[in-house]
Amino acid sequence: MRRVAVPLDLTPDAARPRDGRDVALSGPTMGVTWTVRARAPDSLGDGALRTAVQDACDRVVAQMSHWEPDSDLSRFNRAPAGSWIPLPEEFEAVISAALEVAEATGGAFDPTLGRLTDLWGFGPAGPIDRPPPVLALNGPRTGWCALRLEAGRLLQPGGAALDLSGIAKGYGVDLVARALAALGVRDYLVEIGGELRGSGVKGDGQPWWVELERPPDASLGDPPLLVALHGLSVATSGDWRRSFVADGRRYSHTLDPAARSPVSGATAAVTVLHPECHRADALCTALMVLGPEAGAFAEAHDVAALILTRTREGYAEVLTPALERLLA
Repeated sequence: MRRVAVPLDLTPDAARPRDGRDVALSGPTMGVTWTVRARAPDSLGDGALRTAVQDACDRVVAQMSHWEPDSDLSRFNRAPAGSWIPLPEEFEAVISAALEVAEATGGAFDPTLGRLTDLWGFGPAGPIDRPPPVLALNGPRTGWCALRLEAGRLLQPGGAALDLSGIAKGYGVDLVARALAALGVRDYLVEIGGELRGSGVKGDGQPWWVELERPPDASLGDPPLLVALHGLSVATSGDWRRSFVADGRRYSHTLDPAARSPVSGATAAVTVLHPECHRADALCTALMVLGPEAGAFAEAHDVAALILTRTREGYAEVLTPALERLLA
């Protein structure tokens, strides 16, 4: 038995077979790999496709990587207090969306955790093998509320260290999708490090089916959920991903801004479906941080999400009403 979720706007006309040729390409970006599967026009060569995709990914890295010392983000982080830093168009779009999600979630998503990320060993400073000292964690902090975005400029209030890793990868997916559309490609599946966006259908008229991710040790009674990514993106945040173990406890790379430490509740993973991948990316991170409040937030804001929690009996699964409406 299979469970499937299908977008409400997937019509018979949308699923008609396409002209063109099948394409499968990949390349490096953001410490992971981008992949594109598409139905491309016969006149469009692989070289032009690869160049357009790589250029889109490289633009995100050059602007928003906190690992690249010469990125626009790194220059902002080094800027003196009171500086207004001009932002490229893409960077402005991402920080604007990040601040919207931060406000909507009460700071559960916070783009100013750069120094905290480093302290916990998940940033450019390198990994650690035990929690940082309490004094370091309780040092000076500058949260998202101190940022000001006006007319394409971002205010450095002093000490703010941006980390956009919870949204930039999803934006990279969106930017690649935009580049493909500009080349006349309307049927594709884009992935960057597990974040995906689909448009149209495959050459045989079948949707781009994607199985929602689960923790490696999950053994649920329900079968995996397959989603037709037709005009949809999917992002997953899970506490089994980047982490370290100290004194028998696992510390996840998803940080709770209020506690200033990795999330530690029962929520093991959150998957979000959204038309825009950067929104799905940011929202799944925020829902991981919200923990027991995630379901109520997702329902109140009509977020299509799958929430997995650990219980004494194993894993428990919650589908929000917005996701349940997509079940076929």
